[in-house]
Amino acid sequence: MKTQKQSLWVSAVILIVAIFLFDVQGALIKHIGTQYPVEQIAFFRNLFGIVPYFFMLCFAKQWRQQGKFLVMNRWKLGLSRGFVLFFAQLCFYYSLLHMELATATTLAFSGPLFVTLLSIPLLGHKVGWWRIIAVMIGFSGVIMVMQPSQDAFRWVAILPIGAAFFYALTSLSSRFFDDDVPTALISIYASCGAMMLASLLGLMHDNWIMPESLSTWLWFVAMGAAGGAAVLLMITAYRMNDPSSLAPFEYFGIPFSFVLGWVFFNEAPFDSLIPGVFFIVSGGLIVLWREKRLLRET
Repeated sequence: MKTQKQSLWVSAVILIVAIFLFDVQGALIKHIGTQYPVEQIAFFRNLFGIVPYFFMLCFAKQWRQQGKFLVMNRWKLGLSRGFVLFFAQLCFYYSLLHMELATATTLAFSGPLFVTLLSIPLLGHKVGWWRIIAVMIGFSGVIMVMQPSQDAFRWVAILPIGAAFFYALTSLSSRFFDDDVPTALISIYASCGAMMLASLLGLMHDNWIMPESLSTWLWFVAMGAAGGAAVLLMITAYRMNDPSSLAPFEYFGIPFSFVLGWVFFNEAPFDSLIPGVFFIVSGGLIVLWREKRLLRET
């Protein structure tokens, strides 16, 4: 029991560090996005973020012993997930440029609600009354944060909701890969797919601005490294312990983003976040509580 508790706290700390790095990535994107197009930012995010995935893949000994390393059967699905990932990044990055960091992050936390809804058609899951109530509570919080009845309502508030939808779609689609396929390899294919679509969109718009100074390149590297390391740490944490026990710690991302937005961008969106943020978090926690209870009953 003591070992299990220690393992939970160790994995929780790892997950919290990952969430903090995700918010750091968001702050870096918000800074860089004032000078460079979003599709270019997405390209470099995936390019530099792919390095930690290769690092993790090197430790997949059983996979390498099969002589596969970068080869997997469902490679088309792997690249397709990257296309969906790109749309998620596009929505979220645009929202970071036009909204407060904490507000965009909070709305993006509607992801667990979309996972619940999408699991019905994609995975054939049955959703009971508890989860339906949780989704209703969560989305009522989303509406509160968006403030559609206000004269100053901005349609850009829909973008982080779209990002949450696409991120949820990529999460659920990972269930269709064989169990022996390393998570790092799935992430590599997704990053490559996202880079392909970002490059295509960049060629169509012809608006890319290549960085000229070393400091700018370092900003891009830091952004990609933060995002890639965050994914790597998150995967590590969820492999160490039960996801339903760890997932509530993801909500540390909301206060982290608030502090980062306050310190670096002079943002303090109390009015737009309260009380909606509590409803979003409550809806997500109810979903997680219900999943954990069902696992215990099976």
